[in-house]
Amino acid sequence: MTAIKKVPGSLSNMRLDKVSAEIFEDFSRTQLKKWIIEGRILLNGDISSPKEIVQENDEIEINPVSEEKVSWEPEDIHIDVIHETEHYLIVDKQPGIVMHPGAGCKNGTLANGLVYHYPELKNLPRCGIVHRLDKDTSGILAVARTEGFRNYFVSLLQERKIKKSYKAIVVGNVIGSFRINDPIGRDKNNRLKMAIRSDGKESESFIQKEKSYDNYSLLNVSILTGRTHQIRVHLANNQLPIIGDKTYNPAGRIAKNTSPELIEIIRNFPRQALHSFELTFFDPYLKNDVSFFSDMHKDMLKLLDEIKKHT
Repeated sequence: MTAIKKVPGSLSNMRLDKVSAEIFEDFSRTQLKKWIIEGRILLNGDISSPKEIVQENDEIEINPVSEEKVSWEPEDIHIDVIHETEHYLIVDKQPGIVMHPGAGCKNGTLANGLVYHYPELKNLPRCGIVHRLDKDTSGILAVARTEGFRNYFVSLLQERKIKKSYKAIVVGNVIGSFRINDPIGRDKNNRLKMAIRSDGKESESFIQKEKSYDNYSLLNVSILTGRTHQIRVHLANNQLPIIGDKTYNPAGRIAKNTSPELIEIIRNFPRQALHSFELTFFDPYLKNDVSFFSDMHKDMLKLLDEIKKHT
């Protein structure tokens, strides 16, 4: 059964495996380390390595091994599977769908739909979901169909051997490309948010301008680490807030000289304009790199058209 515990201040700045052994006393440290490596223990919702340093109020989630590792009910939810092998699925996630059941969301999730269409996934932790996208972020993600591929993909994540690229529509303009290395940790004043913190975890994003429209831009963002809300936090902290991001751009920042018509369109955009468009990794069965792509969804394409029209 899944359990979530917060890191107390007395265990701050210690390794994830050591802290897990302190707060989950029913399991041995050896077992807990094994589960971290297998991705069954998450730090702030993310797959991490045993040596990851944790901070006070970080959340550690444990999903012990059991014969049937999820109890979520199957639901007939449409899932856009763009590629399927016997080992994994590549899904194009729609905006507005939560990855899996949790606090405040008991059903209607991607995991509920996966179990309906692929019943064998109930025997994998988190229904084979090995990485995630925020509820309102759309695009490409991988789902494991076998324990072997699941463990393999988790190891790639921990070794940072997976390329994940996104498109973001932001307020502001940039010249060329640049790298952001600001460390990220849990916001001290709001546990639902992340923030740039000097004692945060190493986080690296590579930003490249694709197009600019006066003081609005379409960016390509590649992430070398996979911290919670990483792109959203990095861009907002660099004065490039993503349009529609109510968490990290709550004031709905608007560029100067924006027409009243465009102001209304931007402020009514219902989600963060962020889309995962590329996923690349080495397929151990084909023995070569594989890349999967997803076009931006209609709402972001329409937003771009409106920005072009009014700038």
